[in-house]
Amino acid sequence: MLEREFPGFTLRSGATREGSRYTALVSVHPADGGYPSYYAVYENRSFRDEASAQAAAEKALGLVMGVEEDGAPVFAEGETGFDDA
Repeated sequence: MLEREFPGFTLRSGATREGSRYTALVSVHPADGGYPSYYAVYENRSFRDEASAQAAAEKALGLVMGVEEDGAPVFAEGETGFDDA
């Protein structure tokens, strides 16, 4: 799990199991101690193992340029994160 700090928020990479597959995600934790929000990344892909999903989440976290006022991650226009795109 990687972390990045932005004003008012800490973003963390992660992976979660959904059935027999894993989903990559970025969680947003408010500095004021509020409840975290979770954002699935690479939603049109699922991963067979947790390590692959975690690696994708770490890559996505590295592509975050900033956060909205509500903590939503901001990516570059048109950024998909897919190496084959």
